[in-house]
Amino acid sequence: MARVTVEDCTKVVPNRFELVLLAAQRARDISAGQEATIERDNDKNAVLALREIALNNVELEDLKANIVRGVNRHDVEVSEDEKLTSLQQAQEENVSEEQVGGLSFTELEQEDAPAITEDQVLAAAEDLFVSED
Repeated sequence: MARVTVEDCTKVVPNRFELVLLAAQRARDISAGQEATIERDNDKNAVLALREIALNNVELEDLKANIVRGVNRHDVEVSEDEKLTSLQQAQEENVSEEQVGGLSFTELEQEDAPAITEDQVLAAAEDLFVSED
């Protein structure tokens, strides 16, 4: 395959947007030191990544997992001990579970809380974005 085209790759990954994400991730992986599965032939990493995808030489699920891991800002897993500790601290501070983490939704759940209409929201938004001349 002297020249890789999008049509070659869309046979393996039908969604072009997903193809871009996967190829970019594979190119980053190659740049980070992972071994290419095909001969380089003086090609750039992005072209190598597309050629590997077109030839189905890479595991797409692994690439998807790497994309998700790269997007996450912090480790999602929280141990049971950490959950228990945060709940105990909240109880000691006399804070409801809804307020743990600084968020409180109890006011929204109360029946006597005032309802806001769409017109009120739009009026408030207009007040925020009115230019000062």
